[in-house]
Amino acid sequence: MAPGWRAAVPLCVLYLSRLILSTEYFSSLTLFNNELHKQGCSSLSDWEEVASDCESSILQLEDPDCEEGSNPPCESVFSLNAEKILNQAKLFIEQKKIPFPVDNHNTNEELAIGYVLIGNGLYDEAIKHFSLLLQGDPELVSAIYGRGIAYGKKSLQDIKNADLALYELNRVITLEPNWPEVYEQRAEILSPLGRISEALADLTKAIQLQPSARLYRHRGTLLFISEDYVAAMEDFQQSLELKKNQPIAMLYKGLTFFHRGMLKEAIETFKEALKLKSDFVDAYKSLGQAYRELGDFESAMESFQKALMLNQNHIQSLQLRGMMLYHHGSLQEAIGNFKRCLQLEPYNEVCQYMKGLSHVAMGQFYEGIKAQTKVMLNDPLLGQKASSEYLKVKYLREYSRYLHSHLDIPVAEYNVDQDLPGNFKNHWAKNLPFLIEDYEEQPGLQPHIKDVLPQNFDSYSSEVQKLICTADHLGALMQYDTPGFLPNRRIHRAMGLATLEVMQAMHRTWSNSKVRVNGKTRQMQWRDMFDIAVKWRRIADPDQPVLWLDQMPARTLSRGFNNHINLIRGQIINIRYLAYFDNILDFIKDRILVYHRAYNPRGLLEVHQALENVNKVEDLLPIMKQFNSKTRDGFTVNSKVPSMKDPGKEYDGFTITITGDRVGNMLFSVETQTTEERTQQYQSEIESIYKDLTAKGKALMLSTELGDADAVCNLILSLVYYFCNLMPLSRGSSVVAYSVVMGALMSSGKEVMGRIPKGKLVDFDAMTTPSPDSFSKTAKHWMNLKSLPSWYQNLPSVAETFPSSRTMIEVLNTDSSSHCPKKS
Repeated sequence: MAPGWRAAVPLCVLYLSRLILSTEYFSSLTLFNNELHKQGCSSLSDWEEVASDCESSILQLEDPDCEEGSNPPCESVFSLNAEKILNQAKLFIEQKKIPFPVDNHNTNEELAIGYVLIGNGLYDEAIKHFSLLLQGDPELVSAIYGRGIAYGKKSLQDIKNADLALYELNRVITLEPNWPEVYEQRAEILSPLGRISEALADLTKAIQLQPSARLYRHRGTLLFISEDYVAAMEDFQQSLELKKNQPIAMLYKGLTFFHRGMLKEAIETFKEALKLKSDFVDAYKSLGQAYRELGDFESAMESFQKALMLNQNHIQSLQLRGMMLYHHGSLQEAIGNFKRCLQLEPYNEVCQYMKGLSHVAMGQFYEGIKAQTKVMLNDPLLGQKASSEYLKVKYLREYSRYLHSHLDIPVAEYNVDQDLPGNFKNHWAKNLPFLIEDYEEQPGLQPHIKDVLPQNFDSYSSEVQKLICTADHLGALMQYDTPGFLPNRRIHRAMGLATLEVMQAMHRTWSNSKVRVNGKTRQMQWRDMFDIAVKWRRIADPDQPVLWLDQMPARTLSRGFNNHINLIRGQIINIRYLAYFDNILDFIKDRILVYHRAYNPRGLLEVHQALENVNKVEDLLPIMKQFNSKTRDGFTVNSKVPSMKDPGKEYDGFTITITGDRVGNMLFSVETQTTEERTQQYQSEIESIYKDLTAKGKALMLSTELGDADAVCNLILSLVYYFCNLMPLSRGSSVVAYSVVMGALMSSGKEVMGRIPKGKLVDFDAMTTPSPDSFSKTAKHWMNLKSLPSWYQNLPSVAETFPSSRTMIEVLNTDSSSHCPKKS
């Protein structure tokens, strides 16, 4: 080495004090972090915060003359000189941190200097230094390794260096195949390139050579990214067994449970992480998100609050808490969280979108559209994937403009499904990019139309106050007691008011009165009854396109519009539908036996015996492959819905699909296909039932016979049975259907007193029940129907009290928490 080289060391902006730069900062964790951000889960930004949780590795540099928190503070690398470099190098040698050391002390000192340069971020100088050493000894393994590490660090800025890094690390492995650190370093390069399987193979090799808590944690991270949550959980558990005090590993273990839908296990594991580190912000945040998914609003709020008490500027906690508040119906509080989020991170698209959405939902269109426009202007860079907020925001802005222009027009005088352009509705419902040919934008905000102003509960008359409180109570009866469904006070009130309006409209119809619909006065039809609930569901949450599928463009209907629900995808279980897995499994078994009875009678007994041992949906695949050569990667099973109008006739119900090649790599899904033919079949059935219902409803108004009331009740539930099996709306079919059930039953003199049982979903119950009679019996059991109190008939008309979007938004914004009596 040239004598004057050490005095000419270039400078670096990094601090030497406690600088950690090693495989512990695994670059694949960036990918993991991105994944977690998308899922609304934990960040890995706290690696340095919990450095005590990490093991020492090759490059942990300390300035021996500097103590943390000293005064004056530790020197910047701008003041580095030859003496400092040498002191660092000597310390490096003394601590025996040089990989692949040699017997020559001078050579080891030169190698140490190269690693010190890497540790200080001087990658180009390190590469030059190691290259000089390799000129003297081309097979000096430590120099090859050091140069590979330096190229690897540079690959974060320029991907071309990744190939050079891999070339050097491959050479090291050829010369020294039994060093686990080299495989770990190579995995660090491979993972950001998307070569996850190769990175996993390297980490597995490293674990075989020398297991460590760090290696198991790193491999678990990559397995998590690959959505192999079971294997990831096992690795995090193995890491914890080797080293117990690892709050981060415990957090990741909890996240594997979270993504598998095992929320209670996730919650317990997050609590274990907090026992290891009581001020672990990300653990509190993840705990809050798990409680939110479980539907436990109070516990989720408490967890988010604790995260923000520890770090009031924790953006993800503000973002997640704001989103939860929005979906709880607490819009004003949600806006406060999004504003704070944007103060800290002005270009946060999620907070900007949600702030705009919250303002529009409350009728504050000027602020809402201003926020939406900011999201629209944040175009993704070339090659960058657009965020979901960016993809949705133009639909929201156009719908917001439409809402604003119709704010003071009576809702009975226009029709959203007819007014909005067909291609716009089709793209919005399918969540497609906003690429609509010849689209004419909605008119901009008109100054003479003012925003919706806050309405005080006391400003309403006592009769209207009673109407609102009654609506709150009725809406709460529609709440699902199932993981994944957060109570939403705004939706409760909206659908409670929908229930009362349906009751009043049906009562008028059965009394031979007409209704005002789409600018016309006429007898109410079945769709008008559902449209009452649809309008309230729409206004409660403008983010979701609640649209009639048969009003889509004809070309879209001819191709079919699928309502698709993944029940299991890989290892991700949809916790909302867990209670139905056994019913669906029994249904599939029955259909398999029907098939073999028709096409394989000789093998029927063997198939029957094999199916008796199947207790999980996942175990059906090998059975099907064994007995049906046509079943390669999967199979489908179709349900049938019997007709009441034409006994013996059946309609297509839903399709169950199971695909995959092994347990853990399968798709188990349910979908309904809304084609024009299928829609006409179901609508014919619904029209027939509604005609009969109207006739019996009119007769009921003149009768006191209990049998007449029971017949009307069965018809109402049968009508909704076919509605749910049709799935005619792009969103919200379930709550729309149940509010119509409750309202129509009330018009027949029956009040629903019972809550929906734990695990039950109204639409899925209808879809998985073999007949309308069976559905009626099941539903009546949980509804606990009682005679309707007479005071309901004296409530003000919902349609006349809240005739426009403005008045509807006003009442949804009104706080009644301290006025309405609590009901159990």
